[in-house]
Amino acid sequence: MNEKHLSVADLAEREGVAIDTVYGWNRRGEGPRYMKIGRSCRYRIEDVLKWEETRLVDKEPTGEAA
Repeated sequence: MNEKHLSVADLAEREGVAIDTVYGWNRRGEGPRYMKIGRSCRYRIEDVLKWEETRLVDKEPTGEAA
């Protein structure tokens, strides 16, 4: 694995999903930005990190006292 770029398989392993899930993200425009190199997709690590930040969910207060 290149330190600056991830393959589809690398991204799938990192996120704990199937390779087909990553391809689905690409088709639907839901995953991180990627580069096409020949027939391959490569993900810059900085784009993956930015995308992961957008996936964070802040917990909403439940209104219950601690």
